[in-house]
Order: sequence, then structure tokens, then C-alpha cells
Amino acid sequence: MSAFRTSADGLLRLVGSGVLEDRIVEQIGRNVSPAERRAWSRSLGVLGQDLADAGLGQVEMLVEYQLPLTSKRVDVVLAGVDPRTAEDSYVVVELKQWSYVETYDGAENLVAVEHARGPRLHPGAQVEGYCEYLTDFLGILAEHRNPVRGVAYLHNAVDRDISDLFDRPATEQSRIFTKQRRGQFLDYLRTHLAPKSGANAADRFLTSTVRPSRHLLRYAAQELKDRSHFTLLDDQRVAYELVLHAVERARSADRKSVVVVSGGPGSGKSVIALSVLGELARQNRSVMHATGSRSFTQTLRRYAGKGSTRLKNLFGYFNSFMSAERNGLDVLICDEAHRIRETSVNRFTPKMKRDKARPQVDELIAAARVPVFLLDEHQVVKPGELGNVEVISSYAKQLNLDVEVVSLHSQFRCGGSEAYERWVVDLLGLDGGEPSVWTGDGRVDLRLAESPEELEAFLGRKQATGVTARMSAGYCWPWSDPRPDDTLVPDVRVGGWSRPWNVKSDRSVGEAPGSAFWATDPNGFGQVGCVYTAQGFEYDWSGVIMGPDLVAREGRLAARREESKDPAFRSRKSVSDAEADLLIRNTYKVLLTRGMQGTVIYSTDPETREYLASLVKVIRPVETVYEAADGNLG
Repeated sequence: MSAFRTSADGLLRLVGSGVLEDRIVEQIGRNVSPAERRAWSRSLGVLGQDLADAGLGQVEMLVEYQLPLTSKRVDVVLAGVDPRTAEDSYVVVELKQWSYVETYDGAENLVAVEHARGPRLHPGAQVEGYCEYLTDFLGILAEHRNPVRGVAYLHNAVDRDISDLFDRPATEQSRIFTKQRRGQFLDYLRTHLAPKSGANAADRFLTSTVRPSRHLLRYAAQELKDRSHFTLLDDQRVAYELVLHAVERARSADRKSVVVVSGGPGSGKSVIALSVLGELARQNRSVMHATGSRSFTQTLRRYAGKGSTRLKNLFGYFNSFMSAERNGLDVLICDEAHRIRETSVNRFTPKMKRDKARPQVDELIAAARVPVFLLDEHQVVKPGELGNVEVISSYAKQLNLDVEVVSLHSQFRCGGSEAYERWVVDLLGLDGGEPSVWTGDGRVDLRLAESPEELEAFLGRKQATGVTARMSAGYCWPWSDPRPDDTLVPDVRVGGWSRPWNVKSDRSVGEAPGSAFWATDPNGFGQVGCVYTAQGFEYDWSGVIMGPDLVAREGRLAARREESKDPAFRSRKSVSDAEADLLIRNTYKVLLTRGMQGTVIYSTDPETREYLASLVKVIRPVETVYEAADGNLG
């Protein structure tokens, strides 16, 4: 369920009987920490009692409401009737147990909380973001004359101990109340909610149509030229604000600092990067975006830099800064920073520059007053890639630079399913967890195929409906150059089925797009993508062919480097067996987390297919089974 639902009176009855936390856990169906249970116990009863004292016991409370298309949850959405218009009325409530808060280093949207490590987002900005996100995605709110309202309720605090919070101008989506202002809070609730049942309003809210998510590349050019098109939530917004604050501090206090943002696939790293880039570009700051991926950089130049040479020039590569002026940029945004290499030297580097080669991380840090690194340590898939939080932070601290580290915990891909990402990590044995049975969580669709023909046919039907679908595979087949007649060789062969890899170069071959655009050009569907062209991208449906380099044996997935055709794995001197094992597992972590709506897996190994079938046990609706009647995807 997307929320635990009850009336205010019903919540108070559950509080009185001591079963509220258990009921919430049963309803929302996920693992809950002891700290989260304590927060419910200490805060929800207070809000329920306030509603009752305001005469609003029939107002519906949607507790732990999960925002559409994300894993992020809102503390409470109140659903009721507007006393002035008799229309549906909704109030988002962010509950805080904080008792002492002050501004973080003078930043308007960041705060320091007593006994908490690192900056937190101003609660007004936090709830305002939730309201904006809901208005963007829920059809019922787009049609509503009154936008959803938002309040942050610090029910343990008095005004003098959180006075800094009031410096940020309040809006209808960012009001602040304390226990000292309880009377004002009750008046506020009565102003926007009538003493009537909110059941029908809650029904309409929970069954509202959900608008499609905004595709990053589709809005990229507008993001840089005009205004922000993406709503950053919680830790995403903290990362964004930290960068902007560091830029201002570098100017006013002459202090260079480093920001490191770590998060899994779909946590919003590239959205943060583009949002920061757009804001600073509009401020006429000197800023660049860099990656270690040719596909990703070329795609950003095509989409984000469309029609503007100036915007195209904002996008470069990690190895472009060997001779850069020290602190020549205000900000350098290093996206996909897990792809940072030991040095920038390659076969095209002049001998004179080779002799003076520095660590690539040193070049990147030196190039800007505020270097920003966004990374996922589980996406290191190539020998020699060494970008991680520890390496970057340690290097910056050796230079006596301030370092801010932000960890992103939300999931905006894979249907917003944190559970699916965890399942993939455990399946691949990346964090020491045990593989588990996937029974579905209603947010992401995971399927198994019995053949590559079945996998491709299913994805083809999805593609025909207007959604995006791609096939990818582990690097287990040779990769030929195009034939003289400008056709691709069908190197990926499984039984009688064969398809070509994506194009090697940036030049199109026939109807097949160049490698940089395989993930975004509709004609990319006919080829099998490799990890280097899939990494950094997303599509609605992902089909993954697990090759003989990762097979199930004795109840576990085992990597077989000898089955890999990746030239980088040939030398055991350069890449140890342990390193190859991790890189192969990370490769499949990337491939299995590209799908926005769903993923279909096929393994070339019969024992592995049996193993996966024992771990994927999803009961599907009848209509889904009919859709797959010509195969085994139901």
C-alpha cells in the first residue's frame, strides 16, 4: 500500500490500544527500524490529538504516504473538505521531533540540528518540495483550484530554540508551527479542513492518475536555459544547496571545498548535476560538467546543448583537465565519478604530458574552486576505475580542503522500489546479504524469460506501445566491426537467435545509431547494448541477457572471467581474479537497474534459469498472464 490510512479518531483508538506501530508496519509492508517506530509513537499521537481537539476527528490521515514513482515517503497527508468551498482539501504535514535548530553556516535552506551529523534540509523547504512534487504528478491536484498545502510541525520545540527557521519566508506550502504555536496550528487546521468525513477526498487522492515522470534528457536543454524543471527532494536538495552554498563561500570567504554525493542507481545523481549546472549557468558562473563516459557526455551534448555551442561546451571528459588552470572554474561537476581513473594518460597523450602525469582526481580537484563528485561505488565496471567516497575524500583532506559528503537514499528508478535494488544487490552478493525470493512489491515488474526470442518479443510489444525498451547483455560474445556493406554482424548468439551488439563508434551504421545514442534513439532497440553504453541511462523496460560469465552453482551466483570477452580481463597481472569477479557482478548490477517500469531477465545457462525461477515468485493479475500467453512471461 502507498500509505497507512485511518481517521484521526481511528488513529487515537489505535494509540490507546498500543497497536498503532504494528498496524502501520502491516499496512505499508516494508522493514521498519526501531527509530522509525519510536518516531511514529512520539509524533502521530500528538497530531491525532490536535485534530481531535480542533473538532476534526473525521479527517483522514494518510500516514507514511509514498510519493508516486519514488521510494520517498511523506509523514502524513491530511485529506478532508475545505470549509469555504466544500472542495477536497489536502495538507501535507512533516513531523519533526527537533527541539533545537539553527541555520547551517548561514545557508537559507540548510539547518544544523542538535545531536545530528551534517546539514539537514530546512523543514519548510522539505515540505514545500513534497507539495510541488505532488502537484506535478497527481492529476487530481493539477485539476484542483487550490494547491496542496504544507506545514512542518515541530511539536517538541519552542520558538526561541528554532528561531532561525522563521528567517526563511513562509508560503502556503511551507508553514512552520511549534508546540508554542499549537493554538495557531489548530486554527490553521480548522481554516483548511471542515469537521466532516474526509473519506471521499482520501479515495480520490489515493486513486488519482499519476503523470509520467519527466525524462531527464527531454528537459535538459530547458533546464540549462530557462528554469528548473525537476523537484529535488530531501537529501537531493541538501546536495544541491551544499554546492550553491560552497560556491558563495568560495567567493566571499576565499575557501575552496569539495562536495561528494554518493547514491545508488536511480537516486537522482544526474538530476542533481543538471540542476546545479543549470542554476550556475543562469547565474553566469564558470561551470562545467564532466564524465568518464563517451556515451553519456555525447548524449548530454546532443540533448542538453541542443542549438547552442555555448551549452555544448559545458560538457567535457575527466581527462580534459590535464592542463587546466588551477581554480579556473567556479564549479566542476564530475558525474559518474566512479569512473575516475588513476591518471588521464591514454594512447593519444603526447609524451611530454605523459611524463608530467598527475592522479586524475588531483587534476579534477585542482580545476575548480568547488569540485563536485557524484558516484555509485557499485557501478565500477572497468579495470582501473577507482572513484569512491574514501579515495576522493582522503585526497581532498590531504590538501587540507573542507569535504562535505551527502548520501542519497531515495529511489526514483525501478518504479521507486528500494526493495528491488536491495534484491539485486543481494542476488549479486555485493554487500554480504543473502539472496531472497522476490514476490513483488507493486512498484516494479520483474519477469523471467525462457528464451531470448521470448525476451525480445515481450520488449518489442512494449516498444510498440510507445514506451522505451532495450536489450543488454554481459560482455560474453565477440564484437565485430561492421561489414563492408555497412551492416552489423550478429555476434550475440544464443541457439538459433542472434543479434548484433550496439555500434562500436559514434557513427551510425545503417539504421543503427552510434554507440553514444543507443539508449536514447528508438532505433537502438534492434541491437544488444553493453554495460558501457547502458551505464548512466534509463529506459522504461530493460531486458538483460545473463551470459556464461555469471552462473548459478551450489545456490550462489559465481563469476567466470574466462567466459568474458572483455579485452581488459585478459591479463591476470593487470586484473586479479577477485577484481574481475567484482567487476562482472557490478556489470550486472548496472544492467539490472536501468528499467523505470520493469526488467526481464534471461540466462543462457539452464541451471541459472532454474536458480532464478526459484527466486522470482510473482503472482500476476489474470490480464497480465493473457498478455504473455505466447510465452512464459506471465
